[in-house]
Amino acid sequence: MAALSKSIPHNCYEIGHTWHPSCRVSFLQITWAALEESLKIYAPLYLIAAVLRKRKPEYYLYKLFPEILQSASFLTANGALYITFFCVLRKLLGKFYSWTPGFGAALPASYVAILIERKSRRGLLTIYMANLVLLFCITAAMYMFFFRCKDGLKGFTFSALRFIVGKEEIPTHSYSPETAYAKVEQKRERHKGKPRGMNIIALVRTLVDSICKHGPRHRCCKHYEDNCISYCIKGFIRMFSVGYLIQCCLRVPSAFRHLFTEPSRLLSLFYNKENFQLGAFLGSFVSIYKGTSCFLRWIRNLDDELHAIVAGFLAGVSMMFYKSTTISMYLASKLVETMYFKGIAAGKVPYFPQADTIIYSISTAICFHAAVMEVHNLRPSYWKFLLRLTKGRFALMNRKALDVFGTGASREFNNFIPKLDPRYTVVTPELPIDFS
Repeated sequence: MAALSKSIPHNCYEIGHTWHPSCRVSFLQITWAALEESLKIYAPLYLIAAVLRKRKPEYYLYKLFPEILQSASFLTANGALYITFFCVLRKLLGKFYSWTPGFGAALPASYVAILIERKSRRGLLTIYMANLVLLFCITAAMYMFFFRCKDGLKGFTFSALRFIVGKEEIPTHSYSPETAYAKVEQKRERHKGKPRGMNIIALVRTLVDSICKHGPRHRCCKHYEDNCISYCIKGFIRMFSVGYLIQCCLRVPSAFRHLFTEPSRLLSLFYNKENFQLGAFLGSFVSIYKGTSCFLRWIRNLDDELHAIVAGFLAGVSMMFYKSTTISMYLASKLVETMYFKGIAAGKVPYFPQADTIIYSISTAICFHAAVMEVHNLRPSYWKFLLRLTKGRFALMNRKALDVFGTGASREFNNFIPKLDPRYTVVTPELPIDFS
């Protein structure tokens, strides 16, 4: 562990913003890079969320862009304020200690940044140290249990899960089975005699219906239009299509950027491996969850909320198709947040007004510290995210000079030494460059 009393005399240019000697210019460059990447992240995220929530046109006109800008400003501030406090601490202390380049600069930056974000999005974050698939399985099990419990989930989380797994898995329907059968028959009568469009969706539906026409359905199952087999197959097809289309939409900006220079890259928009991975993840999650739920209804002869724990856990294995630390950790943090507030409502957990802000700040500061001093102990996905946020500048830090603190800071960088201008350095550069 690095000794806290050790220090090095280098200035912030020699250690941090090695690509430019000016603190002000470096701040502007990091801010612009972070803002650009933040908008790429939050714009499609909020747009998809608005569609899932079935927002009214007024939302798209007056609220969508301000919400995108607010969240993008939060993420931008996290990066921009980090480099700001990095330089401020060096000027105040006159040197660098083992804690200042990472934790010391990131803690105040993260705290100020999270205050910019909407309070409803300040989820409790955890350090990236858990097993990804197992964590997602546990998280999915608890989410599905709360989804099936009365008043278990509300707002966007409930709406998103209802869209993904369907309202048939909600145990508290407002209509009886007899009413549901009547609605199905009315629907069939309306469509009877009408010419059926021979598009791809109609053909797939016809094929699935013909395969599963005579399949069984348990009396406790609420998917009245389908038997259990077709219910699972249709669930897979539907969410596979959603996942595939989402990933295609996310790749549109980068694909059209090369429309005239490399037209052949447009094909990757439709035949990219990631498109099918996200589709397989969503499709298998839904089909495994629905299939397990139906199976448990058959063997236990009842419909129970506890089935959702087993079905959700098994469905979590679908993360094997699309291993995303971001998705897994975000859902886990939101689950902790949900359980925390349920504990408060039940009077069993004390309420700490700044708990989410403090935990976020400390967690992010630890991750930033690892990114500076111990990259080998940081999750690769988080390191790649930091590189995207700074357009690769995080890798240009002079970690060779930080090796004196004993953390092996330069271990993953092949002894990289930045090209520094001697006119702006305190310590003579190890590899002086002729700027004349």
